Amino acid sequence: MNSETLYLKIDKNVQAKQAPVTVGEIGEIICSDKKAENRIRALRLPGGRIKGPGRYVFSVLDVIEVIQKEFPNLEISNLGEADFIITVENPNKLSDMMSWGKTIFVCVLAFFGAAFSIMAFNNDVGITTLFGQLYEIFTGEPSDGFTLLEISYSAGVGLGILLFFHHFARKKGLSDPTPLEVEMRTYEDEVDTTLIEADSRQARG
Repeated sequence: MNSETLYLKIDKNVQAKQAPVTVGEIGEIICSDKKAENRIRALRLPGGRIKGPGRYVFSVLDVIEVIQKEFPNLEISNLGEADFIITVENPNKLSDMMSWGKTIFVCVLAFFGAAFSIMAFNNDVGITTLFGQLYEIFTGEPSDGFTLLEISYSAGVGLGILLFFHHFARKKGLSDPTPLEVEMRTYEDEVDTTLIEADSRQARG
């Protein structure tokens, strides 16, 4: 065992169904000694810190300590995060009807919120006045407020949003992430970093 090395890789945020959480649930493990590898996967993390569904900050040192209790001569090489979050899922999941209801509510809220934002922007820049002036310049007649300019602009805004967010991409696995996906990943990463830093400050305080 002296020559054996265990390679451990844990992401910043990992999910677990319920406590107790095993080492195999939270990270990738590779070791030339497959028997030891399988035993390590089944090792449990300290369960006293996990009280129920929620997010819990752990250090890779916690994992290494658990492993070295069983394999004191094993060399461990950490290839992942130094601190990470275990997200324990809520076993009492919402029903399908409740989930669909929440999804529909969020979609309706986002639709009217986006519509209000677009209307407020158009009102601020005076788009109606601008279109009226352009229509009168090119046709010589006053605009009645419902012309080809307004129709093409409205259709162009919707089509532009769909194309911009890649909603027509057939192979999502091969396409670039959409701007919304990038922002969501950035937000999740910032949340995880904030939780880890807050836990570190509480431990030092």
